[in-house]
Amino acid sequence: MDFNSADTLVADAPAPVAGAGSAKRPFLTIRPANGWVPLDLGELWQFRDLMFALAIRDIKLRYKQTALGVIWVVLQPLMAAGIMTFVFGTVAHMKSGPTPYFVFAYATNAAWGLFNAVLTKGGGSLVGNTNLISKVFFPRLILPLSSLPSSMLDFAIALCVLAGLMAVNHIVPGWGLLLLPVWLFLMLLYAIGAGLVITSLMVSYRDVGYMLPLAMQILFYACPIAYPASNVPVKVLFWYNLNPLASIFEAINWSVFGTGAIDWIRLLYAAAAGAAVLLFGVFSFKHMEKKFADVI
Repeated sequence: MDFNSADTLVADAPAPVAGAGSAKRPFLTIRPANGWVPLDLGELWQFRDLMFALAIRDIKLRYKQTALGVIWVVLQPLMAAGIMTFVFGTVAHMKSGPTPYFVFAYATNAAWGLFNAVLTKGGGSLVGNTNLISKVFFPRLILPLSSLPSSMLDFAIALCVLAGLMAVNHIVPGWGLLLLPVWLFLMLLYAIGAGLVITSLMVSYRDVGYMLPLAMQILFYACPIAYPASNVPVKVLFWYNLNPLASIFEAINWSVFGTGAIDWIRLLYAAAAGAAVLLFGVFSFKHMEKKFADVI
């Protein structure tokens, strides 16, 4: 029997045994839910051990049977920053202000790597755990959320390397570094919300999995990752500012390097849009959750 976490759980206390032929009442009854099923944070907390177990499994399996192991966590953003430095810094002569372009590119790639990992891993979490969904009862929201710990660990390692690069280049961050967790939190709102929408759609439409890499590539160049925001031409500035993630990456650069300026109006817009994306993602996930076990 397939169980959906959108079903209603009713805990019934077992009745006393009256005789040898009498049967106990079930301790747990799972009934189909009618209509909208709200987010049950208490249920997620009850299954927190499962989320951490899935996260640990992800960390262990990712670099299993690899020659370099966790060194790939450092090599990937370093290689990406090196390629961007050659293409944009050397060939295109793009300036990054007082910050060396390689350090700038590494920092922005590290932040993008966190966003990309949470979104893409969360987006493929349901399809990647088909057997688990169809056979075991647990809150399905656990699967996309389990990608957070491993992605955060990779980002923490990348930050340690960034600190070394900044020390070598004599770059001292200011007080704005204290606001870095705020910008990362706003960025994760988009990653989690979009990931919930994508993983819900991917259960029924596998085409979403083929469209996702292209969409992420377009979004990469729509954000100030390979270029500073000061290099954006005035004629496209209006369209650039419509992207709420752009202001978040600008704020990250400001917190780390102290370059540029904070546009609080655009950040408020980004925060409101991020909250809307997260709420829409949760709503979409819970709305389609009842069909996951049958369709997947």
